[in-house]
Amino acid sequence: MTKPIEEQIQAAIDEARAICDRLGANAKECAAAWDAVEELQAEAGDQKTVTPKSNFEAYCEANPEAGECRIYED
Repeated sequence: MTKPIEEQIQAAIDEARAICDRLGANAKECAAAWDAVEELQAEAGDQKTVTPKSNFEAYCEANPEAGECRIYED
């Protein structure tokens, strides 16, 4: 089972700090570790912006043959 995104971010931050402490702030590995943190943070932001489906969308997903859910093309 995957860890929640917040735990993944904290683990990546801890790892980035350890790498930078060991190799120095100017090391390529240090920059790459912080890039990984930024990617996780961006993913967390994207997950928060996902809007839940409306009741109508959920109904149409469960009942695509319903008249009110049909999509007609010209």
